[in-house]
Amino acid sequence: IAAIPAAFKETWHQTTQMLTLLGGILTGQSSPKNISGIITIGQVANSSAQMGLAWFINFLALVSLSLAVMNLLPIPILDGGQLVYYLIELVKGSPVSERAQIAGQYVGLVLLVALMGLAFYNDILRIAS
Repeated sequence: IAAIPAAFKETWHQTTQMLTLLGGILTGQSSPKNISGIITIGQVANSSAQMGLAWFINFLALVSLSLAVMNLLPIPILDGGQLVYYLIELVKGSPVSERAQIAGQYVGLVLLVALMGLAFYNDILRIAS
């Protein structure tokens, strides 16, 4: 029972750290080199698995939390973007036009592809150096 509040506290702490890092990247205070892709995830998964089950489970929890945070970002193609559309509808009193939603989806897709490209690029640079 005592682990439940500790788990919520740790989840909140990790979430705020991720959002702080993302904010730092957007404002130029943190390096975009902190963004990692699937290659780094695989390498860290291997390392954490070699350290034991507890480390590996902790790593899996961090990956899951990272995906949740990323999915809730206000990028139109993600769930966070849909929440923004709902908020606009609530304020405006009518749904966002289909044309605006489609434009947002294209912008979101470009942002997502750029983010994945940056992550992959950073992974390749880590391997090459």
